[in-house]
Amino acid sequence: MKPVMTVAGALARFDLRRYLVGGLLWLPASVLPLVSGLILQRLFDDLTARRVPLLLCAAFVAVEVVRGLTIVIAWTYGDYWWSAAATLLRANVLRSVLTGRGRVPHSSGEAVARLRDDVSDVVEFVDESVPLAGATLFSAVALAIMASIDPVITLVLVVPTVAIGVLSRLMNRLIRRLHRQARGLGAAVTGHLGAIFGGVLAIKTAGAEEAVLERLRRHNRRRREAAVQDRLATDLLSTATGATVEISIGLVLLLAAPAMRRGDFTVGDLALFTTYVGWLTALPRSVGVILSRMPQAAVSTERLTAMTGPGEDLARDTGVWFRREYPAAARPAPGDPLDVLQARGLTAAHGLHGVDLEIKRGSCTVITGAVGAGKTTLVRALLGLEPLTAGTIRWNGRQVADPGGFLVPGRVAYAGQVPRLFSASLRENLLLGWPADQLERAVELAAFDRDLAAMPEGLDTVVGSRGMRLSGGQAQRATAARALVRAPDLLVVDDLSSALDVETERQLWERITGVSTLLVVSHRPAVLARADQIIVLDRGRVVGTGTLDELLESCPEMRRLWSLSPLDDPGSAFSVA
Repeated sequence: MKPVMTVAGALARFDLRRYLVGGLLWLPASVLPLVSGLILQRLFDDLTARRVPLLLCAAFVAVEVVRGLTIVIAWTYGDYWWSAAATLLRANVLRSVLTGRGRVPHSSGEAVARLRDDVSDVVEFVDESVPLAGATLFSAVALAIMASIDPVITLVLVVPTVAIGVLSRLMNRLIRRLHRQARGLGAAVTGHLGAIFGGVLAIKTAGAEEAVLERLRRHNRRRREAAVQDRLATDLLSTATGATVEISIGLVLLLAAPAMRRGDFTVGDLALFTTYVGWLTALPRSVGVILSRMPQAAVSTERLTAMTGPGEDLARDTGVWFRREYPAAARPAPGDPLDVLQARGLTAAHGLHGVDLEIKRGSCTVITGAVGAGKTTLVRALLGLEPLTAGTIRWNGRQVADPGGFLVPGRVAYAGQVPRLFSASLRENLLLGWPADQLERAVELAAFDRDLAAMPEGLDTVVGSRGMRLSGGQAQRATAARALVRAPDLLVVDDLSSALDVETERQLWERITGVSTLLVVSHRPAVLARADQIIVLDRGRVVGTGTLDELLESCPEMRRLWSLSPLDDPGSAFSVA
């Protein structure tokens, strides 16, 4: 339970003023029933004496109105803290993922479920502590007042309260296990739905509609059963807590009857006791809810922490802005252009072992190798998008401590292996918030100008979900244009021309070569021909470095790969006469 308590403490402290003010606003809402009980005691005693207590009736109504207004104000004010705390957790998780230190679950649906449901679980757990101080103060004062009237009855009323605390403790582990199971199965449903919407064409062409729906039904059945079990355990604890009210009122009636016959216990005392009994359960109820939410929050903390990088603080205060503009994204300061990028001993968990490389300004470096050799892993590790287990990276001789935060647009731009486009206009997809001063040039460099001219709406063309309205080659060149619009010192591209015809591929490489320093992942002869340096990988290790001619003489793996190249392609730079 230590991680969840650490996160809970950090969430309370990050906006301590609003957290404490919220607690102070809930204090009168919890304490005012003390006054209501005392007024009712006097009111019923006056009625017993055949007096008409109009002033007491007015006072009772006034106290309840004040209490109602206090609850509205406290709830409204507390909503700001709740929203800020949830935003902070989501922002920290997303920041870790986007800077490469964190890891996304196996599906986007799973990630959405964690950011939605698990964040809510953690914040709700902390939020339950806000009214705890008021409930504790009320219980202490109420028990003192009741003990001064009849200590025996008061002592008996404490027994159900203690019992519910013990029950909460016993059910803690069960609730935690059921909640982890329910959250995991719920995420599986969300992930499967995301996969369905992302693969509609594949499902239709395979005639797999019924199989996909049956799988969804199976996921839903398992999720429903787990959710019912989770809810049943939580509601059982809540019901047991609420039942202490009825049990306590019954005990009061049983024990008060003899005292009332003796005249030791008045009707007003009975009214006060029954009023206080209902509110006395607020403390065990609050404690019970906190104890039931604690295992749920612990599971959610584990799931969210799994998305952040090692050593990352899930609840670190990175700022939340409600009424003012979010500060502009930090961009690399002008100056310090790339002269040389060096990497030594890069090692990653996913099959990368002690890789060295050096990229000089204006050069074209190509990383090649068989499928699964670690080409993409090397590029992602270099950019901080994959966690390194060993190795150093230097920019112009200075060590880069945080590659994910340093090798960013302005210095470096990355066009990944799979084009990632949003259901928005081409303009929005290419800029993504970046200034448009380099947009026309980037489109031309990416050999995308002719395609754009043929589109009636030009840059305002909506590309559809994941760019589905574009061909594979158009999506690749749009991704290249998005990287080029950032005018980077180092342009990193991963298998950029795999979906291009020979002529378009030739145009693309002719235009971007020399414009920026290039780091390219490719096995295409047209790309290898332009390389100043080729790095050959085999099972995560460098087995050769040099020019194409040098490697064909000295590197067996390069010769093997070269023998598999389509040399008889008449458009290839290496076509055989």
